[in-house]
Amino acid sequence: MTKTLKKGDIFHIVAASSPISNQEDLHSGINVLEEWGLICNQINAIDRTWGYLAGSDEVRFNELHSTNYFPLIAFARGGWGSARLLEQRQPWKEGWMVGFSDLTSILFARLASGFHGGIHGPLITTLGDEPDWSKERLKSILFGNCIPDIYGDPWGGGVAKGPIIVGNLTVLTHLIGTKHLPNFKNSVLIIEDIGEAPYRIDRMLTHLRLAGILQQLSGLGFGSFTSCDNDKGVDRKNTFELSDIFRDRTQDLKIPIVSNLPIGHCCGNASLPLGRQAVLNGNKGRLSLS
Repeated sequence: MTKTLKKGDIFHIVAASSPISNQEDLHSGINVLEEWGLICNQINAIDRTWGYLAGSDEVRFNELHSTNYFPLIAFARGGWGSARLLEQRQPWKEGWMVGFSDLTSILFARLASGFHGGIHGPLITTLGDEPDWSKERLKSILFGNCIPDIYGDPWGGGVAKGPIIVGNLTVLTHLIGTKHLPNFKNSVLIIEDIGEAPYRIDRMLTHLRLAGILQQLSGLGFGSFTSCDNDKGVDRKNTFELSDIFRDRTQDLKIPIVSNLPIGHCCGNASLPLGRQAVLNGNKGRLSLS
């Protein structure tokens, strides 16, 4: 188990992907953590750019793997770029890491290497806008308090138990064939995405089927798929809706499935600790952590 935080602990902000574009959002998220009694390490990533990245690969790698130890690494924002850092050997340390979206690559690679403490949850630049229940949930995970259940739409299938793995579908798909995927056997997988057309979601779920990933799961959850519906004006007779694709690509798995979980690119992004034992109730639409 990762050591819980206490007041006075220092958190380190890492911009491993795209540049920080909104300092107001950044400082809003910092304020939330400081209100919990945590102390922010010096920020070096403000106004730092290298093309469409928040600095060169070397700069971002060194920021991620600082020679100093910090009990909490909080990622600044998503976008693109974190997977580029995985080309080098990763000197992982114990502790907490919080982020989602593009940071799925870092969280998955770390879990695949046997390190716990990764949390699929708000970025520093999104944390300030999260509802109170979401902020409190993240705080509860970090400080070792009780973590409430979350709910979605039940699709049946009974009850699944196993370690929970949560991530962005696009990033997950692009890690197939690398050593950076965690073990999905008998796990509860929760996926989310943003800005992907339904046919691309179909393509990625098919890729997961062809790779044998979906067939290994004990349970499956769909989080928020923001801006992933068909464009207005599309002929509904010659396409599939997103919900149709989800059901078509998963109905033969015969496992518990829950959709519309409050996870992902939505205001109300429920934090979940990767690798933690979870229970997914496909009949009641409930996700619980052991």
